[in-house]
Amino acid sequence: QVQLVESGGGLVQAGGSLRLSCAASGRAFSRSAMGWFRQAPGKEREFSAAITWNGQRTYYADSVKGRFTISRDNAKNTVYLQMNSLKPEDTAVYYCAAKDYDGSSYYTKFWQYDYWGQGTQVTVSS
Repeated sequence: QVQLVESGGGLVQAGGSLRLSCAASGRAFSRSAMGWFRQAPGKEREFSAAITWNGQRTYYADSVKGRFTISRDNAKNTVYLQMNSLKPEDTAVYYCAAKDYDGSSYYTKFWQYDYWGQGTQVTVSS
């Protein structure tokens, strides 16, 4: 089992930066693929970024590629999402997710993940 708690959200002006953190408890974290998703009001949850259990591979949605960076520190049981050049359309609740070890891959579909955090609000003003 993995429990996830996100932090680092807030209000930022367009063009600014935020770094989200997702702290995990449970010994399975170091072998879990991780992902970040977001959900804006009235919209479906959408994929943003993913990373393999060992951090060797990452993958991004086109909407955030070149602006967001996912990383992890298995020694600290934490995954990060560095968000730069933020836009008003990035406004959403951001969720981290974990998938039990299933090989060295990353995952982009919400239904592929086993555990979810409660989310952290990111608001980008224009």
